[in-house]
Amino acid sequence: MTIESPTNAETAPTPRRPVVVTIAIVLAYLNGIGNTVLGVAILLSRYDVQGDALVVRVSLLGAALTLLGLLAIAVASGLSRASRFARVLITIYLAIQTALQVFTIVDSNDWDWGAALQIVLQFVVVAVLWLPPGARYFRKPAGEAAAAS
Repeated sequence: MTIESPTNAETAPTPRRPVVVTIAIVLAYLNGIGNTVLGVAILLSRYDVQGDALVVRVSLLGAALTLLGLLAIAVASGLSRASRFARVLITIYLAIQTALQVFTIVDSNDWDWGAALQIVLQFVVVAVLWLPPGARYFRKPAGEAAAAS
């Protein structure tokens, strides 16, 4: 019976997560929760809207914000495991959420403060994930890059 030695990829230490990335992950969770709460509040405000066309528009906006907020919460857990795919997904979700927030500000007077706060939070999360040192945390490990070539 022989004992095999572990490969370099198995013995390579996992890079320490920078504090700014940890803060971005926490902010991504808070952003997802905030968008979910704001989406539900907008969805419930459809009862105050006059006209069938406006009710449908407000309902779709609230449902979209709620669902994307829940998706952002799910993807934020992938960020904590240094998933590059999760970083790309959260960026796409936050871009879509930003467009929905701008639409909320333009379309409604009741939710301007919440939408503006969410936009600022979304920009902070994306900036931290894509600018150094956050971007360095999501690079391929040396062993994985050598195996790919």
